[in-house]
Amino acid sequence: MTVRRLAAVVLTAAVAAGALTGCGSESWEKKCTTNADNVIECTPDQRPQAREVTGELLGGGTYDVAQDRGKVVVVNFWGSWCSPCRAEADDLEGTYQATKAKDVTFIGVNSRDDRDAAKAFERGRVTYPSIFDPNGSVALKFDVTQVSTPATLILDRQGRIAAAIRGATTIGILKPVVERIAAESTG
Repeated sequence: MTVRRLAAVVLTAAVAAGALTGCGSESWEKKCTTNADNVIECTPDQRPQAREVTGELLGGGTYDVAQDRGKVVVVNFWGSWCSPCRAEADDLEGTYQATKAKDVTFIGVNSRDDRDAAKAFERGRVTYPSIFDPNGSVALKFDVTQVSTPATLILDRQGRIAAAIRGATTIGILKPVVERIAAESTG
């Protein structure tokens, strides 16, 4: 990583971390439970509504999280430069394939990356789309207090943040959480 790129990554992370802490306001995550696998899960009455999130897809076109209201949406933040992202890619794809019939969809958010490197990373690894977010602005819209890559959010069918995973995940951790949220009543 070049010094310029490292400086940009550090600056982006610092700005994002400051913006995402809500200037001292209490984070929704503090109201939820963190389990032994470091999964933050919120009961339905604790879940914050995700903001309007849109972005340009790596493969062209645009994505709007509102188009998936009524589905469980798994949002994974990743970068081609991230070794843990490479390690979790097969587990994310496996969970996607195992749960998509339950009205679950996945969207990646590729941050602080080069478009060509991101496309090359995805090729042969995942079949779901990713938003290209080179400056981290899409991540800011999700109102999480700590920006890390990789990270995964799970939105319930009402578009609320139901769970968060800081760091790389595995199918053994992610799939049961996604299935639990997918099985919830929509009423």
